[in-house]
Amino acid sequence: MIPRYSRPDMVAIWSPETKFRIWYEIEAHACDAQARLGVIPEANAQAVWKARDVAFDIDRIDEIERETKHDVIAFLTHLAEIIGHDEARFVHQGMTSSDVLDTTFNVQLVRASDILIADLEALLAALKRRALEHKDDVRIGRSHGIHAEPTTMGLTFARFYAEMDRNLSRMRDARAEIATGAISGAVGTFANIDPAVEDHVCEQLGLVPEPISTQVIPRDRHAAFFATLGVIASSIENIATEIRHMQRTEVLEAAEYFSMGQKGSSAMPHKKNPVLTENLTGLARLVRMTVVPAMENVTLWHERDISHSSVERNIGPDATITLDFALARLTGVIDKLLVYPQNMLDNMNRFPGLVMSQRVLLALTQAGVSREDAYRLVQRNAMKVWDQRTDFREELLADDEVRAALSEDQINEKFDLGYHTKHVDTIFARVFGD
Repeated sequence: MIPRYSRPDMVAIWSPETKFRIWYEIEAHACDAQARLGVIPEANAQAVWKARDVAFDIDRIDEIERETKHDVIAFLTHLAEIIGHDEARFVHQGMTSSDVLDTTFNVQLVRASDILIADLEALLAALKRRALEHKDDVRIGRSHGIHAEPTTMGLTFARFYAEMDRNLSRMRDARAEIATGAISGAVGTFANIDPAVEDHVCEQLGLVPEPISTQVIPRDRHAAFFATLGVIASSIENIATEIRHMQRTEVLEAAEYFSMGQKGSSAMPHKKNPVLTENLTGLARLVRMTVVPAMENVTLWHERDISHSSVERNIGPDATITLDFALARLTGVIDKLLVYPQNMLDNMNRFPGLVMSQRVLLALTQAGVSREDAYRLVQRNAMKVWDQRTDFREELLADDEVRAALSEDQINEKFDLGYHTKHVDTIFARVFGD
């Protein structure tokens, strides 16, 4: 990803220096295990660790690869230059390139997962704080973009909290599924390497051995991982879209923080645009576009082909770096989001009393009116409010057919706003616990 949408800790995971360091650790730990099994001399295994504190020469590795056309061989050649060719002659004993490449990729995805999990935890803390802050601030709920019935801003934040909490569980599951390694040889049969080597390397790297590999770790694991990132990205867009709607001039129930000196438009000085959440909508698309290639990588020829390789070299960094940035940006938006409770009430009362129509409908049916007639009576008065901006309660009180079924007190009682918020505490207890 370009630096504009990148954060350094996640970028570092995908740097050449990090990649080659993990390659080196895999080879060194494998040599240790081979020496314990008596396959290679102990002295040769110890010699590999001479490169423990050496910075690998990226340019030199690239130079060798231009000749060999093979990245792992280029690295092994450079490693031999560092520790000595005779000392390095048992490095990579019985292994194949995918043992190094796939295990490294999964180490990187695990490390990326740890950052993303921390990102989600920070976002959840922000959502919970804002939910509690605005638990009882009433706003109109909307379906199809049209006024429906009252809800609260706290419930809006709580809904997003619950969604992101599910994503945290998904991310933890994805981390566990991707945390496997394979040091199983050319076609995964361990013909030239003992399974104990795989056990040792995986233990050192915080992985578990892949139960059965071919020449590669099965790509259904990676498909599930990137699908999880795609779901999280969609949830980010879900929240971002709600904020963008709330910031519209005609709504203005909430808005992104607008800092001193910030400019909204090069042409119109009055503008305060939802640029961060619009940006998050775009970034979500970038993360999701990595999901289909990851799914298509599941299908490989026989024990292995490399059709997945070029895909993963791109989507691994791009998806994790972008999602990390997006989660951090969304957390900042939620933390500083400006909320306007009075505007929420003003919007709800733009068509006075209209949002209480269902309560009146139910009251009429309970008073003995058929549902069809009750609906007709309520809709008849509701349409006047839509068309003429009259008061719904006053229209009902003036309707003889409605008054034949409901008294003035019964009608007035149906306009109690607290009726719609009486179970907020119950919902909060379900989302956040007691």
